[in-house]
Amino acid sequence: MDDLVQKYADKLIHAGLATARGANAPLIGGKDQALVWNRTAREIPVLTSVFDRLAINSLVFLRPAPPYDRIIGFLAERALKTTGRITPTDCETRTFLHDLPVADQFTAQGMVQDLSRRKTVIILTKDRRGQSRGPAVIAPGTVTPEQGFVHVSSVCFACFVKFFSDYLTELKTGHTDPEMDAVYQQTLPFLEASQPGTVSPPSFSLMSGPFTDEAKATAAMSQAGKQVVADGLVDSYFGNISCCLNHTLYISQTGAALDELEGCIDPVPLDGSSSAGITASSELSAHLEIIARTGCRAILHGHPRFSVILSMDCDPDQKACCPFNTRCHTHCPVPRHIKNIPIVPGEVGTGPFGLCHTLPKAFDTSDTVIVYGHGVFATGDVDFIPAFSHMTAVETLCKNHYLEQVKQLTQRTKKSELS
Repeated sequence: MDDLVQKYADKLIHAGLATARGANAPLIGGKDQALVWNRTAREIPVLTSVFDRLAINSLVFLRPAPPYDRIIGFLAERALKTTGRITPTDCETRTFLHDLPVADQFTAQGMVQDLSRRKTVIILTKDRRGQSRGPAVIAPGTVTPEQGFVHVSSVCFACFVKFFSDYLTELKTGHTDPEMDAVYQQTLPFLEASQPGTVSPPSFSLMSGPFTDEAKATAAMSQAGKQVVADGLVDSYFGNISCCLNHTLYISQTGAALDELEGCIDPVPLDGSSSAGITASSELSAHLEIIARTGCRAILHGHPRFSVILSMDCDPDQKACCPFNTRCHTHCPVPRHIKNIPIVPGEVGTGPFGLCHTLPKAFDTSDTVIVYGHGVFATGDVDFIPAFSHMTAVETLCKNHYLEQVKQLTQRTKKSELS
């Protein structure tokens, strides 16, 4: 257990969500024969009481590093003044977390109450001078610390997407919110715009195809998965990857960490002659349809943050009049693009609005497609090199487009206020 709690503490640090030391260092406890922690901390007595009251064997406590601390703190303060919950609209939160409860007291009783209904809780407390201590995200695990790591990472992602999505919408309505403006300005140093058309090279060379056997195909998948995580294009436990070879689709298993794919890849015969796909990614059906329609051999799916943010961008006036404005992720009737990259609605699975129906046909005009509130799918003819390059380029495009939109809308609002 000592190794496990340290492993997931290191993962939070490498993901940029935590620091190695100081107030933003992760605190993770795991219980096997005895309860162990990755470090000492004053919060441990209260958190130990949570172990005594819930059927869990691990717990992750994190005061997120900048800029997540300011973003989550802002959203948490607003939530405490209204419903007591943060309600993001991205796909992963809708599917797995639903909403994010917020509490203003760091007590075992309060955490137990919230964690008995939801997978996480955000705590926002103040010191004796009334100053905020900064938000803390707490998530338990019933099997390993992996579960808490996944859910804490998801909270950070969801809050990042929600804040920047809400901020863009606020500017488009012509409203000004000084508190949001201040938080946005504090995040800007972390959002430096990239030069148009530039794509950072991978930290190591991806394997080139075509691949001649299963060992090479799965090795290429593992390598590409590590690269996507290392570049922040997905939190390690979301997204998926596949490679087609000799009438078999090799695809990451559902819930597999993309940076730890060894032993977590399923071989799924294209003719359906095996039940091997029962543990495959929930988006297996979409991968199969994309392969059949395009003839590509490699598919990468990640959740780049600004691609997700811009996929949900919509004119507020048009959205207010749209009969589907509460079902945008499945029913959006408007063909939308960012430059020449199509944005499609769709949900996980094979239902009437499943991605297997909405996503594959979008590849008729592009080798990269964004799914509303979900992420990016990118293809490669024989390997993952172009897929990775396309995904990186799309995220760079979306980030720069977002920053430019905010700049123009801010200038327009200032001119309007002066006139």
